[in-house]
Formats: sequence, structure tokens, C-alpha cells
Amino acid sequence: MHFLKVSAYDPETTITVTGATGHLGKLILDSLKGHDVRGVARRPEEAGSGARYGDYDKPESLVEAFEGSDVLVFISASDVGRRLEQHRTVVEAAAAAKVGRIVYTSITRADTNPIPISPEHLATEEHIRSTGVPFTFLRNNWYLENYTGNLAATLEHGVVLGSAGDGRIAGATRADFAAAAAVVASTDGHDNAIYELGGDHAFTLTEFAEALARRFQTPVSYRDLPVEEYARTLEGFGVPDRFAEILAKSDAEIAKGALDVVTGELSRLLGRPTTTLDEFLATL
Repeated sequence: MHFLKVSAYDPETTITVTGATGHLGKLILDSLKGHDVRGVARRPEEAGSGARYGDYDKPESLVEAFEGSDVLVFISASDVGRRLEQHRTVVEAAAAAKVGRIVYTSITRADTNPIPISPEHLATEEHIRSTGVPFTFLRNNWYLENYTGNLAATLEHGVVLGSAGDGRIAGATRADFAAAAAVVASTDGHDNAIYELGGDHAFTLTEFAEALARRFQTPVSYRDLPVEEYARTLEGFGVPDRFAEILAKSDAEIAKGALDVVTGELSRLLGRPTTTLDEFLATL
């Protein structure tokens, strides 16, 4: 647990944000308006003025994109299974470009979390440490948006599917995680800090289904499936088989408490309570 004592950086501090065209990257850039900030993306023309070209698969592009950065907000790649290699490329480029600090978006309790994607995050954290570059690890819980990507189908069928049982999830909105990343990037006092970030109140998928029913005034329930059946169901929805297996196995670990991690650190960074599930659903 960290008790924050932060102060503003010099206004000339340059902050670089990777993944500038992604959901989280865009929100972080929005939260940093007014600062000396630039985005990095494979398609910089879609990221607004001042964005630089950078590809996680092309080291030379990243070194150039990161040059002159006092703080690098490194958003983890989305290509599960390949991203450890991509992350190493980003970290090596950051060190070569002599960035002042790396802010990395990791996962809840990366050092002990049994969820299948955790080892990639832990290995990335360890690689960042090995460079000697100051760091801040933002160990983010699940995005609430993870559960609303297929909202129309969920409401049509009146069912939320999963294998998470009664496991609780300390999820938060992307906007809350983005705002926290902006705070950490634009203030000092965060060198070599690790923040376990998530919502102030954890919820079960049964409670999520009940919240959907309240919001949309329609019956919605949670149906818990065996892990193998849930994976097959996801495949039937068009999810690639390997990713479907990861999602189902992740739910099995959630059932055991892997994401029931309420620390209050996100709300402390934000200076306000985190967005509740009902508040989030009210925006949809």
C-alpha cells in the first residue's frame, strides 16, 4: 500500500504514450491534455498531431519514437502469446533511447496471479527492472468493458456466461485506469513503485447480471459453465480456440479469488472513488 505524496513535474517534462490508437491509449492521452505529451502508434495519422510512428515488432522505429521521453507510458500489447517478445523489444528500445522512467500497465498481483496471461506481465516487469531504468508498475484489474463488448447479444438472450462461479472481480473502467496512469506519468513520487489497481467494490458475475437487469429493465441471469464447455461456447462465438481457452481458464482462477483484490490504491491515485458498476452501466 502506498500513501501518495506527489508534486507536479516541470511543465517541460515530455511524456510518451504507446498504443495511442487503442482504447486505453486514447483515454490516457485525453487525460494528459495540457502536458507535453505525444503518442506512438503503428498508424500515427490516426492518433492526432504530434504522434510518432512506432511498431512493437520493429525495434528501430521504437528507439526513434522514444527519444527525448522523460516518461514512457508503456501499454501492454494485445497479441497474447506473442507479446512477451514484443514487450522485450519495447523495453530494450526504451533503455536505448534513455527514457527517464517507464510506466507499465501490468496485471493484478503479477508475481503470484495464476491467471494464464500473468507470466507474460511478470516477465516484462522483471525485464524492465533489469535495465535499471526507474519504473512504475500499474497492476490493473479487469476492465469493466470486458463484460460489455457483446452487450446486445447478452441482453437479447438474457444471460451472462462464464466459469467464474462466485469469484469476485475488482474491476474498474478503462477511463479510471487511464486517469490513474496520467497521474502517475505527470507527477513525481512514483519511482520504482508498484500499484495494485482496481475498483473500490468487487462484484461477482451474478451481481453483474443483476446490475444489467436493473439498468436495462430486462431479465438477465448468470449461467456458470464448466471450463471446457465455456471454452467451446466462446469458440462457437468466433473466439480463436487458444484465446477461448485462456479466457475460460482465467475464469476458473477468478472463481478461486484471483481478481478479488481491493486495495483502494486506484481511488487514492484518482483522488475520488472509482466508478461503480451501476454508474458505468448508466453510460451505455
